[in-house]
Amino acid sequence: MKKADSTYLALNTYTKLMRAAESVTNRTSRVMAAAGLTISQFGVLEALYHKGPLCQRDVAAKILKSTGNITLVIDNLEKSALVRRERDTGDRRYLTVHLTESGSELIAKVFVDVEASIVAEMGSLNGDEQELLGKLCKKLGLRGGQQ
Repeated sequence: MKKADSTYLALNTYTKLMRAAESVTNRTSRVMAAAGLTISQFGVLEALYHKGPLCQRDVAAKILKSTGNITLVIDNLEKSALVRRERDTGDRRYLTVHLTESGSELIAKVFVDVEASIVAEMGSLNGDEQELLGKLCKKLGLRGGQQ
């Protein structure tokens, strides 16, 4: 394959990947928006729902956001009384984020709907195709760590 051909293929494939991801994200995020949540807010609530209380740095890592961005997201969730922060008694610099009762109730309800939306979106691929796509995405994602 010539360089021009391989460049075209790489760019074309990248464009298709990004368009597909954006399309699926837009459709699944409607469920989150209907509950009054942004994608990032949903990600924080979902991480806390499934992992339990986490420090802000760990929350940021779980949802692939910067620590600066996550502070604003958590601030907004705290204003809505969906999460609360607790300072560590041994190290006051260390903040742990917890779901509140209303946060836990909301994410339990919304997660079921988002899960159903994702399953419906992925239903356009059969099981083998979903497995292959998962493997390819993992391979592509890990490539970034090898540079």
